[in-house]
Amino acid sequence: MDTPLRPPLPIASYAAAIRTDAATLASAAATAGPDAPVPTCPEWLVRDLVRHLGGVQRWATSIVATPRTEPWAVDLPEVVGTWPDDDALTAWLQDGADALATTLETADPALQCWTFLKATSPLAMWARRQAHETAIHRVDGESALGASGTPFEPSFGADGVDELLVCFVPRRTTNLTSLAPQVLRVTALDADGDWDVLIGTERVTTLPGGTNPADATVRGEASDLYQALWNRPVSAPLDVTGDPALVALFLDKVHVTWT
Repeated sequence: MDTPLRPPLPIASYAAAIRTDAATLASAAATAGPDAPVPTCPEWLVRDLVRHLGGVQRWATSIVATPRTEPWAVDLPEVVGTWPDDDALTAWLQDGADALATTLETADPALQCWTFLKATSPLAMWARRQAHETAIHRVDGESALGASGTPFEPSFGADGVDELLVCFVPRRTTNLTSLAPQVLRVTALDADGDWDVLIGTERVTTLPGGTNPADATVRGEASDLYQALWNRPVSAPLDVTGDPALVALFLDKVHVTWT
């Protein structure tokens, strides 16, 4: 049995996070400049980062607002139409974030639309996913200034870890497998969060922490766990016990990308 779905944060909390993190990213982007490299996403310049997030947010807004009930596999330029000029990038990003947040806030809680992750409802899935999409890319924007990501509130960080471990990692398309079954335990020290990631030869199952003996355990504050498991820099080293190669395997194989 997989881990029971964690109750989501309130939709208003996710919407507020989208607005706040998009504004922080916009400020970092304006300071760094569109041609600055993004160390946490080596293939991107700041321009690419802002375009990506602004495009994804407009894609999500359309799915919720229409609502779209079938998968919408589309390239972001088709969603956006014409990319903004460099001097309009940050305003464009904030406009898109505000439209997305407003769409989520005003949507019918009983909304039925296409989703791609497990969730308590379609609206909860999109609010959660877009809040964490914006949050992680805010960290990327701060990296363009040579700064580590501003810490997240513990409850938000734990929610982001839960989305990654319970919803993303166990999907059929996961690259995280092991020649022999192993268990990675992840424990948040300052929030409600304890997970056992059972890495098998063909699939991953995430269960409540303590379900199985762990081959390796990672402990840390929820914000640091959240950023570290998404392969972003952290403010303090995590406490790793057991086999460090298992942690390295997770970080090497788990990369969520736009496809």
